[in-house]
Amino acid sequence: MKKLLILLLGLFCSYNFAQTVELEAFANGLVRPVNIKNAGDDRLFVVEQQGSISIVNSDGTVNSAPFLTITDRVGAIGGIGDERGFLGLAFHPNYATNGFFYVNYINSSGDTVVSRFSRLSPTSADPNSEVNLLTINQPFANHNGGDMAFGPDGYLYISVGDGGSAEDPQNNGQRLNTLLGKILRIDVDTAENGNNYGIPNDNPFVSDPNALDEIWAYGIRNAWKFSFDRANDDVWIADVGQYDIEEMNRVPFSETSVGLNYGWRCYEGNDPFNTSGCPSAGTLTFPVAQYSHFGDGDFKCSITGGYRYRGTEFTNMQGLYFFADYCSDEIGYLTENGGNWNRTFLSQAGTNRWTAFGEDSNGEIYVAGIVSGSIFKIIDTALSIDENDLNSISIHPNPSNAFVNFEFQNTQLTIIRIIDLQGKFVKEINVSGLQNYTLDVQSIAKGVYFAEIEASNGNSVSKKLIIN
Repeated sequence: MKKLLILLLGLFCSYNFAQTVELEAFANGLVRPVNIKNAGDDRLFVVEQQGSISIVNSDGTVNSAPFLTITDRVGAIGGIGDERGFLGLAFHPNYATNGFFYVNYINSSGDTVVSRFSRLSPTSADPNSEVNLLTINQPFANHNGGDMAFGPDGYLYISVGDGGSAEDPQNNGQRLNTLLGKILRIDVDTAENGNNYGIPNDNPFVSDPNALDEIWAYGIRNAWKFSFDRANDDVWIADVGQYDIEEMNRVPFSETSVGLNYGWRCYEGNDPFNTSGCPSAGTLTFPVAQYSHFGDGDFKCSITGGYRYRGTEFTNMQGLYFFADYCSDEIGYLTENGGNWNRTFLSQAGTNRWTAFGEDSNGEIYVAGIVSGSIFKIIDTALSIDENDLNSISIHPNPSNAFVNFEFQNTQLTIIRIIDLQGKFVKEINVSGLQNYTLDVQSIAKGVYFAEIEASNGNSVSKKLIIN
């Protein structure tokens, strides 16, 4: 049985139930993991800071050979806490067919590089396939940001820190003539103006001669991880503070086309920091939640942003936004309550120094420790043993346009039902006595469905199934 690290007992939500959130050891042996992404199948791809990407399989085993190694072009890094190195990864929305993925690293000159690589096989990429998209001069060694994600619009979003040092001495967060201190948005499927990318027509500053076209949002200090809510496309940005305040920003995606200003260096969280020459506070976007380095229990220093839980295994965790603090080793979560967000920290669990959260293709959440080199899965153990067995069933690939594999070797199942969002039964399969089943979905219309899986004891679980 996998080792469990108990974090919290008795979490009460508006539904008036209790749950137990725990960390389940999932994978180990990684070297300085700093980013976790999935490529639409049942694996996790883990960025290791010194210059490689490792594949973690669905059973927690780590492939012996890296998926990609680019240590020859990633600049040297120092001890734990160095903010340079290989930092970000994002898979193209059509990765299954085109094999493209994008990386963010600090090169030997100390500058940010965003580039594209190509897949050679399911387990390896071509290190010689690099196509440079952006190189951004970094004036100092810290505050490089480095996270990347494709948005619901198919464009690539990139976080870039304010350039470093302390207190943003060049005021990069507020200046629109630099890419530093920003979230960028580019079209990787178009090449224009001599670049290997294009500018979306609705980027907020394309008609401003005093601003750079790539900018999508500004006033960022060092966004250490951002994410899109897979349920409603909300944007979540965790921005590392200066001396006292770590912040979490959440904005509906529909409201982000105007070039939002998140306030740095004018404000650190909700508190004024350096307001000289700053715009009115009424024009700024303030965090939905924040915490203090010194006023919230154990000493804290640097937020690691995560995801809002939208998986199907743990109903009680639905809608919680998970984050962590690097110094206190605490996992935290936000609970929505009537438009407000209540913040809770969970108990410490050893020395990991949390640097990254990740989602698998089904929306389950994982967290990585740069010191331990381990990855843990966030789970809710307020389930019976039978229910846990059901939730261990693997469905892959998901999304799929051809065949979907149901793997359930340790569970006695009887029926798999495919149900559409209106509750209509689309297909029912008798799987009694089988150890796994492959479903042909080519005759099923594209869309989102639920796979209702029933065990021989009458328990059942529903998992989201996407057919494209």
